[in-house]
Amino acid sequence: MPIILAIESSCDETSVAICNNGKITANVIANQTIHKNYGGVIPELASRVHQQNIVPVIQQALIDANVDKKELNGVAFTRGPGLLGSLLVGVSFAKSFALALDLPLISVNHMHAHILAHFIDDPKPSFPFICLTVSGGHTQIVVVRDYFDMEIVGETLDDAAGEAFDKTAKILNLPYPGGPLIDFHAKSGNPLAYKFPEPQIKDLNYSFSGFKTSILYFIRKQEKENPDFISEHLDDICASVQYSIVHILLNKLKKAAKQYGIKEIAIAGGVSANSGLRDSLQKTALDLGWNVYIPAFEYCTDNAAMIAIAGYQKYLNADFVEQDVAPISRMNF
Repeated sequence: MPIILAIESSCDETSVAICNNGKITANVIANQTIHKNYGGVIPELASRVHQQNIVPVIQQALIDANVDKKELNGVAFTRGPGLLGSLLVGVSFAKSFALALDLPLISVNHMHAHILAHFIDDPKPSFPFICLTVSGGHTQIVVVRDYFDMEIVGETLDDAAGEAFDKTAKILNLPYPGGPLIDFHAKSGNPLAYKFPEPQIKDLNYSFSGFKTSILYFIRKQEKENPDFISEHLDDICASVQYSIVHILLNKLKKAAKQYGIKEIAIAGGVSANSGLRDSLQKTALDLGWNVYIPAFEYCTDNAAMIAIAGYQKYLNADFVEQDVAPISRMNF
C-alpha cells in the first residue's frame, strides 16, 4: 500500500498532495495573488513565491493526510512542461526530500497528469478513451490507450484555447485571470448575439491566433461607433466569445471520436472548468451516445493530486529517476 507525496510547481500554484494506495488523502494548493497586479504570471515572482510556500504546503499536506514523512514510499514531482524557475523549486525540493528520506523519485509529465486526473475519483474512463486537454498553454486531442500510452492526434498550431479566453478578457478590460470572468458574464448573455469566424484548420488541429485578432478588430470597430460598447454589452460579448470557442473545440472533438470510433470522451486542463464547455459536452454526449468524464473543479486547474495519481501508477511499475534529473520547460509529450 504505497504512500506517495507529490509536488506540483509548474506555474503559479504551489501544490502538494498525498496518495495512499491510489486514494488522494490530501491536496493542498497555495495560489499566488501577486500576479493580478501585472495582468499575467511573472516568472521570476512565481519562483520566489514557490520558495516561500513549498515547506508550509508540504507540512499541511502531511497533516491533512495524517501521515508521517517516515511512512512515505516515494516522491513524485512535475518535471515539465512549465516555467523553468517554478519547476526548479519543485524539482529541487523533491530531490532533497527524497535523498534525505532515502525514497525513490518519480518524474511526472504535467500534461499526462491532467489526463490521469480522471483516475482520482469515480467514474473512471475505460481504455481507450479520447481526452480533450485545454489550458492556457495547451490545446490537445489525445487518444489514451493506457496510463502512459498516449498519442496526440490533434493540437493547436499557435495559441491555446485558454489563451484565447485570457487575451479576450484583456481586450475587454477584465482583471487577471480573465477566463473565469468571461464564463461568469457569459451566463447572463446571449451566445448568438455576435458571430465570430471559425478557423478552417486541416485534420484535428486547432488555431486561435486569428480568432483572437478577429475579436480585437470587432471590439475596436464597435468602440469607434460607441465608446461604451463593452460596458453596455459585456454579457453578450462574453457569451458569444465563449460559445464560439466551445463550438470550435467540440467540432474537432466530434471529428476525432468518429475517426477513431471511440465513445469514451474526457476533458482535462484548466479550461475544462468552464461551464459552457462542460454543459455543451454533456449535451453532445446525449446526442451522440458518448460516455463523458469531467473532472471535479479542484482537479481541473494545476494541482498536485493529478501528479500524485500519475506518480502512483509509475510507482507500481517501478518507473523511477535518479538524482541527476533536471526540470524541462518544454517537455515532450
